[in-house]
Amino acid sequence: MDNMNANNLKDKKVLVVGLGKSGIAAIQAMLKLGAEVSVQDSKSLNQVDPQLISFLTGLPGGDNLGLYLGTMPADMSEFDMMILSPGVDPELPFVREAEEEGVEIIGELEIAYRIGRGHFVGITGTNGKTTTTTLTGEIFKKSGRSTHVVGNIGVAVISKSLDADEDDWLITETSSFQLQTTRYFKPVVSAILNLTPDHLNRHHTMEGYGAAKAKIFENQSEDGYCIINYDDKLCMELAKNCPAKVVPFSRREELELGAFVKDGQLVLRNEAGELVTFCRADELHIIGGHNVENALAAAAICYFSGISPEVIGETLRSFGGVEHRIEFSGEINGVKYYNDSKGTNVDATVTALRAIEKNIILIAGGDGKGQEFDELIEKFEGSVKHMILLGRDARLIAEAADRFGFKDYTYAKTMNECVQKAAEMAVSGDTVLLSPACASWDMYNNFEQRGEHFKECVAQLGSW
Repeated sequence: MDNMNANNLKDKKVLVVGLGKSGIAAIQAMLKLGAEVSVQDSKSLNQVDPQLISFLTGLPGGDNLGLYLGTMPADMSEFDMMILSPGVDPELPFVREAEEEGVEIIGELEIAYRIGRGHFVGITGTNGKTTTTTLTGEIFKKSGRSTHVVGNIGVAVISKSLDADEDDWLITETSSFQLQTTRYFKPVVSAILNLTPDHLNRHHTMEGYGAAKAKIFENQSEDGYCIINYDDKLCMELAKNCPAKVVPFSRREELELGAFVKDGQLVLRNEAGELVTFCRADELHIIGGHNVENALAAAAICYFSGISPEVIGETLRSFGGVEHRIEFSGEINGVKYYNDSKGTNVDATVTALRAIEKNIILIAGGDGKGQEFDELIEKFEGSVKHMILLGRDARLIAEAADRFGFKDYTYAKTMNECVQKAAEMAVSGDTVLLSPACASWDMYNNFEQRGEHFKECVAQLGSW
């Protein structure tokens, strides 16, 4: 294998394409390893933050950084390697031209794998990647392992892999775009959570999309594990070509090997046929059937990475979810509070309502971005007891409610008032859900700030 380690990148000519988070991290790593680095981006020099340019050119070795901003190198053959950011399509003419000239085309995930010494866990799928990756990372941390949660989750893999040692674990959320540009990437444990149509403008067909996802296990051998969704036919079809040990998970079927739900418990049957129990499904704070699947996948990943069932179960019971995505934010007097501030459109809020199912006091409203709200009210289907409306487009949601004969709503001027009103009307067994179906810009800088404010207001209600 002509694998390229950190030592032989010195003086290699590398073109990094794309000045996003992963591109910037790749530039830093390549300069550190002594490569001759150039950068190409579709933005021209006057469209790029001058502070970013001065930061990059000020790095050791950065004074010779080649800049192709809003333009292209005249001769692609001068480069040994091109590192593509995930958003750059490998089918673009200039990329194909470079490939024909013998330039190696890879992505930041691949180069991070080559230069890093840690153990990789790779998690992909259309939905649920961030929750499963975050939960897996929490279990690894609780087990006492040196753990970095990286990848599509927002932390460039290369920014951690360069300094990782042989005992470190990189729990890596991988998108189809990142996997598309891998060559030797080989996780110890891989996982494919599900496959539904997505990014078909880039992959063209479901076969192309599935092929990109399948690259996560392409280099694994029979001593590795691939955790895969038994309930998803497309996933199981892909698994037929998997060289690793395939471990399925299912929330519908009992399995001879793999993770599933039995008598309300999350369990796993191992290779010896023993049944291992993690926790009760109703002890999970991450709610909805999709999150049972995410929890089963995370449990299987961690079990086959050698983590004890006790640590796995303990973390599953305490995990509140990904911040601002149906995030458990406390329980007071039998009333649960969830922060779904990332629910910035009607579809996202409907998903949250379906996850909770009943006895919901919904806090909604904000900048509606020109949406219609009829579908939101239509999908209440008896799950919402009361709605508290906030923000600029509260009136538009109220008008939709009126059209459907839903009269149980009130207005509030501030988030604190929303939470106070919700607490006053809630009884034990109810759920107070912030899922605005709107952007936050009328009152907050971003959805994160809105979610933090909600959690602060809940905390002020009392200790929990």
